[in-house]
Amino acid sequence: MSDDFSNEHTSALGSPSRGKAAYQERLADFLATFSGLTYEAADIIVEGDRAVAAYVMRARVDGTPIEIQGIMRLTIRGGLIERRVDYFDSLTFLRQTGQA
Repeated sequence: MSDDFSNEHTSALGSPSRGKAAYQERLADFLATFSGLTYEAADIIVEGDRAVAAYVMRARVDGTPIEIQGIMRLTIRGGLIERRVDYFDSLTFLRQTGQA
């Protein structure tokens, strides 16, 4: 990712970050919360410097398995990811973890 990487979320539960260092700083907590995290690509479309990846995210949160479908839009410049916009349904996550 680029040094000025922008990580955006459309989900009410997501929070944005700006800059590679800020993203990497938050990553350890994210990975600790979502143990065994995997993304399965369902479809990928690439056009020029943009890509869209539909995915199924799987992990365990406090021992509870979750499975969430989503989409990431990526902008790539100079071979590095410059911007990521992530779309997923927060309510699905809350229901699967017993919070809704």
